[in-house]
Amino acid sequence: MKVSLFSLVAFVLLLAGSCTTKKDVGITPEPLSYSWGKGSFEWNKDTRIAFDGNEDAQQIVKTAFSETRFPVTFGAAGEGGNCIRLEVVDSISGVTSPEAYSLHVGKDGVAIKALSDAGLFYGVQSLIQLAEQGEGTVQVVDILDEPRFPYRGIMLDVSRHFRSKDFVKKQIDLLSHYKFNRLHLHLTDAAGWRIAIDKYPRLTQYAAWRKGKTWKEWSNSGANYCEETDPEAQGGYYTKDDIREMVEYARQHCITIIPEIEMPSHSDEVLAAYPELSCTHEPGKQSDFCVGNEKTFEFLEDVLTEVMELFPSEYIHIGGDEASKASWKTCPLCQKRMKEEGLKDVDELQSYLIHRIERFLNDHGRNLLGWDEILQGGLAPNATVMSWRGEQGGIDAALSGHHAIMTPGEYCYFDAYQDAPYSQPEAIGGYLPLNKVYSYNPVPDSLSTDIRKMILGVQANLWAEYIPTDEHMEYMLYPRAIALAEVAWTVPERKSWDSFRERILKIIPELKAKGYNSFDYAKEIGNRKEYDEPVKHLAVGKKVTFNIPYWPNYPANGEKTLNDGLRGGWNYNDKRWLGFADNHRMDVVIDLEKVMKIHSISAEFMQICGPYVFMPSEVIISSSVDGKEYIQLTAIHHQVQKDDSVSFKKFGWEGEADARYVRYQAMADSLYKDGIQFVDEIIVK
Repeated sequence: MKVSLFSLVAFVLLLAGSCTTKKDVGITPEPLSYSWGKGSFEWNKDTRIAFDGNEDAQQIVKTAFSETRFPVTFGAAGEGGNCIRLEVVDSISGVTSPEAYSLHVGKDGVAIKALSDAGLFYGVQSLIQLAEQGEGTVQVVDILDEPRFPYRGIMLDVSRHFRSKDFVKKQIDLLSHYKFNRLHLHLTDAAGWRIAIDKYPRLTQYAAWRKGKTWKEWSNSGANYCEETDPEAQGGYYTKDDIREMVEYARQHCITIIPEIEMPSHSDEVLAAYPELSCTHEPGKQSDFCVGNEKTFEFLEDVLTEVMELFPSEYIHIGGDEASKASWKTCPLCQKRMKEEGLKDVDELQSYLIHRIERFLNDHGRNLLGWDEILQGGLAPNATVMSWRGEQGGIDAALSGHHAIMTPGEYCYFDAYQDAPYSQPEAIGGYLPLNKVYSYNPVPDSLSTDIRKMILGVQANLWAEYIPTDEHMEYMLYPRAIALAEVAWTVPERKSWDSFRERILKIIPELKAKGYNSFDYAKEIGNRKEYDEPVKHLAVGKKVTFNIPYWPNYPANGEKTLNDGLRGGWNYNDKRWLGFADNHRMDVVIDLEKVMKIHSISAEFMQICGPYVFMPSEVIISSSVDGKEYIQLTAIHHQVQKDDSVSFKKFGWEGEADARYVRYQAMADSLYKDGIQFVDEIIVK
């Protein structure tokens, strides 16, 4: 039989198109496995949904279908096909997670089997995504799926800027669709107390209210609180009925809400309302509870009792981060407590509080969850650590037999800029683009198989100091939250950035159509051009002597950072900017190994005032032929000005000199002596 060239080409193109279609199932997060079949299923007005379960399970299944635009009719399976059948079963071959499911799409019907109601919910979300791709037509396919991690979370800071219960419920709709199962609410912090506590009414009459519409306005004007009845009062709180409504709504979406009640620090608002719980008893002067005061524990236990009555969550988050502990060193009650308990320092005093609160929670059938500072002074026996200052806290917890949840700022702090800062709304700093979120692996390769099991999962945190509106919060969440959803659900070998990028470009218009204010990734500018352009110069790879040590909190590439030929990006968290905090200055010497003629020496600094990153006020550049006698080549004076932008400035010298040794010094402005200096590369030519 003869085949025309045109027919042959058409056949090849059809085959190629078919292969392309079958290459990616198009579900986010990417499922564990799938295989395509021939034919398709039509979800139409005659399609029935059949499920036989108890009342709670039926409600969850109805909720699972609530966000689809396709016809939803529940009824008996009957005869003749065109049915979506759901069933909870005891086992599914190839998966073990209680959230696992299998999805079979045949030409005459769909079968979703799961090991739990949650598994059915997630199976339905996958089916909805398939149906949306084909406008109701779903190609025959078999999917087997389960999550990589049991904990997949998002934290919303509702203290710095209060969010309504309707806003929280709206996010639950979307987060559950992408298979998140934890929503952590940061309910208390200096900026406002956000939950009604019957025994302590001043928490919501006074500590929940402030003057100044935004956190920034409030902070800059003295961070004062006001009465709820004040005409200028800004803020809000959740009533107990609000909490019950959100908790039940989340449960129906297979999400557990975890409450956070901060202690021993970040408690300025509490101590303004109840100053007797601070070491000095002075309103507006303290952020740390007095651990030596027995009334502190009476207050905390009373509050936690009412919190536990509202939240069925296994975990109660107690914060535990960034306590200054300054007043504890001189407080008579704290010193008395330390002596009585045999505590050697204030770190152990904090550990005393954490241990005692954990016993209280354990006695009530709950477990304690806290930021990684709860490791200081000794970790409570059953505590779980949420590691935010990098991964080391999580690693240390896992190695000591404790569960950990990874949430390092470098990958999981969504308050950072997601694109070139000049193109974005003001943020606290940082630079966390979509592809970096997607690249995160919460389980370090250095851990053994047994220790890896102690990593329960991953969470993104959205702190809201610089996020005053609902629209802005959604803008910072999406699409980065969806990238984290795939990090949390999908095993690494099934992940593909190219596939995810293609999917997210389709998802974002869908989010906007549903009323979510997502960042438009299609218009992303990307990193600084300097980041992608290595620079060759005379000092690359040469020995650097640090007359003043660099800041260990941001070691970047260590001693090699300043002359590795790599320029920094939009923020110091990319491991290319080296920080200097000791004595608020830097002082380094580079040995060029031999005397040579040099014509320029320069280095670039950044300034981001929110996290106290400032330019230097003076730079001195010197050279030497013997390493003993130095000639000052230039002294540059710079007036540091506080602003709201992210900025960069090069400080350098040009001329002609003979040198083997190059010395670069940078001094901080006395007005910003607590600030940090970050420099990316000392370029010598």
